[in-house]
Amino acid sequence: MKTWNKRTKAVHAGTRRSQYNEVSEAIYLTQGFVYDTAEDAEARFIKAGEDEFIYARYGNPTVAMFEDRIAALEGAEDGFATASGMAAVNGALTSMLRAGDHVVSARALFGSCLYILEEILTRYGVEVTFVDGTDLVAWKSAIRSDTKAVFFESISNPTLEVVDIRAVSTLAHAVGATVVVDNVFSTPVFSDAIAQGADVVVYSATKHIDGQGRALGGVILGTKEFIRGTVEPYLKHTGGAMSPFNAWIMLKGLETMDLRVRAQAETAHKLAAALEADGTLDNVIYPGLESHPQHALTVAQIGAGGTVLSIDAGSQEKAFKLLNTLDIIVISNNLGDAKSIATHPATTTHQRLSEVTKQKLGITPGLIRLSVGLEDADDLLADLRQAIKVM
Repeated sequence: MKTWNKRTKAVHAGTRRSQYNEVSEAIYLTQGFVYDTAEDAEARFIKAGEDEFIYARYGNPTVAMFEDRIAALEGAEDGFATASGMAAVNGALTSMLRAGDHVVSARALFGSCLYILEEILTRYGVEVTFVDGTDLVAWKSAIRSDTKAVFFESISNPTLEVVDIRAVSTLAHAVGATVVVDNVFSTPVFSDAIAQGADVVVYSATKHIDGQGRALGGVILGTKEFIRGTVEPYLKHTGGAMSPFNAWIMLKGLETMDLRVRAQAETAHKLAAALEADGTLDNVIYPGLESHPQHALTVAQIGAGGTVLSIDAGSQEKAFKLLNTLDIIVISNNLGDAKSIATHPATTTHQRLSEVTKQKLGITPGLIRLSVGLEDADDLLADLRQAIKVM
């Protein structure tokens, strides 16, 4: 399996077949497991074997298939599937940190990620320092000899700043800090984060992995020692495990993810280039465009611009007019879906942030995040252009 390419791993890695040798993965909808003897139960609680399970909160055959498959795809030793993407972010950070620890984080983050770092971790005595994720001098100045972890989104939500994984990892590893990367916008298709230095990679499986708006899920990927020694004890006792049914949905999503994401990224690039050339918007942000400040890094680190672009209509009034005039593109707050989705971050996903923080992060009143789906590119472009005319 190690010699397989990503698309093959996404279809076959981690498969466990029952005695019936089914083609499609089985859904083991059970919360518990039976033991032949009391002695067997005792032995399993002391140390469960590779394919032995105790309770669905600890592990399940369907969930294990998803964990093994996405770990193989990412090049990680192991993974732990969670109930949502935010459960994965929280689990990855909280499981390793305690009062007195120091974390350095990029400032440009999804609103809920900011909440975990600003409100939850600091509430329990963890010191958090925020930096401009694109500024390596700022990272170097903020990382201390006692820094326990660094955290960032490889492509930030929603302003699409690209952080240099290799460079930040080098700085962090020099002091023994663990590098945790939220890699949602890079996607497992284009990701090479672990090879580039990340120790822990987090995904919201709700996004491109499912990719069809059906279920919540997340996953934490890393070394077997970190996943089973640090993450699993925390999550199995606090209850953030993925359900077997959702794991099955994610397995089915992985089978088509490569095809979907590459098509979405191609369309996103076409839309971004056309809208930039039109010159009717205040700003078009897309890492795949040469005008993007981190375009060269994007090409080297990811190889594609991703499935999301952001545009600035100039004001909230204009943004709302544009959004309300869209015909094909729907207004929602998810991303990575087969359907194209438009989001106004300032009033939805990042609304809890202060105006000062929004301004600092570049979340302007006119900013719209566009998650590009699987529709025809020309239809999407026509939809955007007719809506831009109305604003």
